[in-house]
Amino acid sequence: MQALMIFVLLAVLLILWVLATQRRLVMMDENINNAMSQIGVQLSSRFDALTALLDLTKGYAAHESQTMIETIKSRRSVITAKSAPGEVLKQEDVISEALGRIAMVAERYPELKADKNYAKCMDAVDSYEKMVRTSRLIYNDSVTKLNRAIRMVPTSFIAGALGFRPRAYLEAVEEKAAMPSMK
Repeated sequence: MQALMIFVLLAVLLILWVLATQRRLVMMDENINNAMSQIGVQLSSRFDALTALLDLTKGYAAHESQTMIETIKSRRSVITAKSAPGEVLKQEDVISEALGRIAMVAERYPELKADKNYAKCMDAVDSYEKMVRTSRLIYNDSVTKLNRAIRMVPTSFIAGALGFRPRAYLEAVEEKAAMPSMK
């Protein structure tokens, strides 16, 4: 009888531990999804600010501006909670390419650079870039926590059985350091 009670107690403790571990892993996974969603929202806002910036260039380089707008619209995709880090990098590449082309137009037309609306749009683009950078840090921190948890014993024993797999990090974009100043 006493052995049966010990067995039942151990079984209950094991079940409670599995449930607590599953809840903790789900919470970490949802934090990652939330961080990726935030990146998507901020990239979308950054695209909107970039589109406004492109509209300003129409008056100076109409053909080139229209080409850039069409290129951006065709290459833009929505980042969601389930997006992969590679998709974020593709979107950041599209933005970087457009900013580089806008910088070339602004160099040819100094009056565009002096325009107050141009400065406002550039400030908005820069502001969203800072928010994306912060969200990338939060995402990578959340990924670290989940990856660490599912690799540690004893959680690693049940993480795989519950379907939790290591998540990929958002890598740094090397070209951003070499981007020209837009101001």
